[in-house]
Amino acid sequence: MKPQWIAIVAFLIQAAGAQTVADWPTYNRDLAATRYSALKQINAGNVSKLAQAWTYRLRPDATSPVAGTMSEVTPIVVNGVMYLPAGNRVLALDPETGAEIWRYELKTGAASQRGVAYWPGDKDNPARILFTAGHKMVALNAKTGKLDPGFGNEGELTMDVPFAGVPTIYMNVILVGMNMFGPGEEHLHQQDEEPGGMPGDSRAYDARTGKKLWDFHAIPQPGEVGHDDWKEGNWKARSGNNMWSYAITVDEKRGIVYMPMGGPAANYWGGDRKGNNLFANSVVAVDYATGKLKWYFQTVHHELWDYDLPPDPVLIDIVKNGKKIPALVQTGKSGYMFILDRVTGKPVFGVEERPVAQGSAPGEWYAATQPFPLKPPPLARVSIKREDIVTADDTSAEHAKTCQEVWDKHGFQDSGPFTPWTYQGEGTPQHETISLPGPTGGTNWGGATADPESGYVFVNSQDSPGTGWLRNNPKAKEEGMLPYVMRPGFFSFSAPYKDAEGKTMGNLPCIKPPWERLFAVNANTGDIAWQVPLGVTDFLPPEKRNTGRAGAFAGPIATAGGLVFIGATSDARFRAFDSKTGKELWTTQLEYSATANPITYQGKSGKQYVAIVAAGPGKGNNQALVVFALP
Repeated sequence: MKPQWIAIVAFLIQAAGAQTVADWPTYNRDLAATRYSALKQINAGNVSKLAQAWTYRLRPDATSPVAGTMSEVTPIVVNGVMYLPAGNRVLALDPETGAEIWRYELKTGAASQRGVAYWPGDKDNPARILFTAGHKMVALNAKTGKLDPGFGNEGELTMDVPFAGVPTIYMNVILVGMNMFGPGEEHLHQQDEEPGGMPGDSRAYDARTGKKLWDFHAIPQPGEVGHDDWKEGNWKARSGNNMWSYAITVDEKRGIVYMPMGGPAANYWGGDRKGNNLFANSVVAVDYATGKLKWYFQTVHHELWDYDLPPDPVLIDIVKNGKKIPALVQTGKSGYMFILDRVTGKPVFGVEERPVAQGSAPGEWYAATQPFPLKPPPLARVSIKREDIVTADDTSAEHAKTCQEVWDKHGFQDSGPFTPWTYQGEGTPQHETISLPGPTGGTNWGGATADPESGYVFVNSQDSPGTGWLRNNPKAKEEGMLPYVMRPGFFSFSAPYKDAEGKTMGNLPCIKPPWERLFAVNANTGDIAWQVPLGVTDFLPPEKRNTGRAGAFAGPIATAGGLVFIGATSDARFRAFDSKTGKELWTTQLEYSATANPITYQGKSGKQYVAIVAAGPGKGNNQALVVFALP
């Protein structure tokens, strides 16, 4: 056996040792991003007895630095130790008690609010915990929590662009995306700046030294596949096409890396980037060792709706007509699920290019068609009409009446999937676009989980319309300004709800519930196996509460115990469902909404645990890791 193969085999044996059934060793548990655990001590028959075992406050006090106001941390558990970021700290905890083993504190800034990665080390280097902090990637000794001087410059390397997600490690390669929001890409922006800045290239580094190995051009350069899709030189100085997903999916058998790409800057306006804009809104497959393109599949052409592609694709082997197919399942904010052959990128159940409505904004470029999967059907509502407004039977007569008035006041119009934004120019109708899904999804970054035994893929999706218009930009004549401003509305088609005493309880959506659902899709057939509302509205009368509850993000996990665990709702609940039927088997009230993907693992005692991070807005001790087990 050649020396290089001996090294590879040794590494694989070492890596396999770290990824036991008891552990949750990566952000998505495995590199296939299934988020599936073979543990079954907690099962459909006893999950109703699940009780809180311990809690760890991620933010000890109101003055503690924290990455954002809503923690999305998913811990990992490797060889009986839990690792996770917590503001300006990275922690190692006893996963059965929450006792602190070590902590590392950053001198400036904060660690990723999403997670950390584990590298098992080799004969020359100790096992490491790797995490990102803005432009930095940091390596800690997994045993001591000290900076590992063998990596980068005394344990740190500076990346050319920042990445807030979790490094993905395959073999001795670290894979990262980027989070460079160029001018015009900030949330709720007034688009009055020109595109520009760093492109959204993904990168790979040597896990032993930190040396950069390759980068992939998210916006194809001259001579590269996809470059001709950019018209009139609009590829130059272009921000966007970020791969900002929380982790990266890898086919370990084939050494293929799958990267879900976001949209190009700026959101909502694309007249300065004519064409379909590859590789925006695409899942891109590359070779792990070289970064060379293998295939791509674009889910949205010329993106104008903030339908970027945040979820990690899920790998699962399926059987269609008696033939085994290595499949990839990609969900996204557009509300569609694409099931592809992960070797070739070809759709398993077919995709049609269908004509879509065209807009009227002068200078804009509109894609004539968009891709629609033949199976499964949409996992979110993709259009809305006036008759879809709530009625008194859904909420209350007063709320329903107010919603109808809001619709009429704004002159909302929907032309079906991919409705273009209304242009409100001089002498044009002043109606406003309303579209489903809105910019928050569909399926957001939480993504899907897959049960390889049943072939079911589980995913939550919310129905929240987006509203908005394009208007002439008064600053357009100034150098570098975009010609239009956009007023995007998130959760804007809503109205106050008052209880029987006339007290305003908050705003409720104006579309008929459910407002969020949990789906099971049989990936072998492309059919929806079941769907149920996800979440409740506590202040509605009991017979109306099962509305589904959008407003928080994250996704599910699945277990061999026949369970699907999920938070991801604004009603501050954590739930378990029967994976075969969708029946809700257990729910618990949390102090805050569960804003992260859960995990499950087995302690050294043999007991199985389920853990999730819950967080609330504002200051204070408002972020906690909550852990459950059977009594």
